[in-house]
Amino acid sequence: MNPLRHLDDQLFLTINSFARQTPWLHGSFLAYAKYGMVLFGVLLLAGLWISRRGESRVLAKGGWACIATLVALGLNQPVGHVFAEARPYVTHPQILRLADVTTDFSFPSDHAVMGGAVAAGLLLVRRRLGLLAALAAAVMAFARVYIGAHYPWDVLGGLAFGAVVVLLGWVLLGRPLTSLTARLRCQHGLRAVFAERHGSVHTSAGPGA
Repeated sequence: MNPLRHLDDQLFLTINSFARQTPWLHGSFLAYAKYGMVLFGVLLLAGLWISRRGESRVLAKGGWACIATLVALGLNQPVGHVFAEARPYVTHPQILRLADVTTDFSFPSDHAVMGGAVAAGLLLVRRRLGLLAALAAAVMAFARVYIGAHYPWDVLGGLAFGAVVVLLGWVLLGRPLTSLTARLRCQHGLRAVFAERHGSVHTSAGPGA
């Protein structure tokens, strides 16, 4: 067996042994592993809310964090088919499995890809929010291994893949996205001014004018 594959197996089995010894944690880790993605959605919305009053470049980063997360998840599907790695409960049927059985591949983890993408995107927007997202992503990665859904390599690869898609995409598209955001802001501002003036004209005219 490949030394890295062997190390990955051993680390997975160690975490699975820890899961056997901590039944009081099963409910918490399983709930987070299943539904923690909602938290990442909330964090992305928080990033948009924070960036809305910043300069156009900051707002573009907030928008890109959302778009790039979806892009990373979309790209992850063909990547998973390339590696076609079986789930750990298929390779090791004797393990403790808390996760539901699925037919999709194990590497890279979709949940970890999302976590890595959100963390990287929000680090572009606001450092503290990005660090909070990174902590949430790390816990998600551990939880996916804890419940027996993925190997450690699956979640580490997922975190890295999600982050690379976001950061590389921003390097390539940051300028045009910033320009587009500034243009849309300007058009929105002009429409708002026009609507305000138009309303003022009607008000001043009044029924008795």
